[in-house]
Amino acid sequence: MSTLHNVRVSLEMIKWEHSVFALPFALCGAMLASNGWPTAGQLLWIIVAMVAARSAAMAFNRYADADIDGANPRTSQRALPAGLLSKKFVAAFVVSASAIFVFSAAMLNRLTLVLSPVALAFVFLYSYTKRFTRWSHLVLGFALGIAPAAAWIAIRGSLDPRILLLTGAVTFWVAGFDVLYACQDCDFDTSFGLHSVPRHYGIANALLLARAMHAAMLLFLIGVVIAFGLGKFAIAGVIVVAAMIAYEHSLVSANDLSKLNAAFFTMNGIISVMLFLFVAADLLLPRFR
Repeated sequence: MSTLHNVRVSLEMIKWEHSVFALPFALCGAMLASNGWPTAGQLLWIIVAMVAARSAAMAFNRYADADIDGANPRTSQRALPAGLLSKKFVAAFVVSASAIFVFSAAMLNRLTLVLSPVALAFVFLYSYTKRFTRWSHLVLGFALGIAPAAAWIAIRGSLDPRILLLTGAVTFWVAGFDVLYACQDCDFDTSFGLHSVPRHYGIANALLLARAMHAAMLLFLIGVVIAFGLGKFAIAGVIVVAAMIAYEHSLVSANDLSKLNAAFFTMNGIISVMLFLFVAADLLLPRFR
């Protein structure tokens, strides 16, 4: 198989287009740090760093979970267990994406470069957490939640505690929908000895915990609005996000998970983009606040 074909299969494997989940939150962090648009150079390298970091993390997850994915009927047709890619090629993809991430961090400032290996180590750690803790969902959430804080550091070269409110929002947002997603594998996780909230608490209670996590997300978003003195556009954004999350939860129940599919995750991409647009409007149109 050609290298180009392998790269295409790899991009399909990691669902690189789902970078839209965390990227808008990173851009929110960058805009809050800049109090408007960052420079074109900063914007470019933040986007490259975000996509590269997520690509490395997802490819590493597929590498680490190849045997688990092969045993799970839902995931047995993924690229590695199906034999569409070799583990050697996926390992090389991880190294390449990681190198691009570190280079992008170096192009931003010294602190982002120094912290880049720490960020990679944390996102790689997530792949092993379901082997020993039911709270791997929160680890995944935090792995994406560091995006706005990292973007702030990329702009300012330092960390403002206020941006950690947005980190908290992203952490609970991602953790909540990961709990929902894990409901599909409750029986498999039990039989294979893996840990998750649905396995330990049951699907009905997992749905309640996911709702609680998303309620926490909304509280953190309100904290962001207050801490940064944002106006009516940002407030409207939080209201829209709350309505969309409520709609998401109306799609699933303990007895019916049939709508928990790719369209459900497309909705999450829309949520992050919508929030970014409202925050951007608030920062770029201050006279209309």
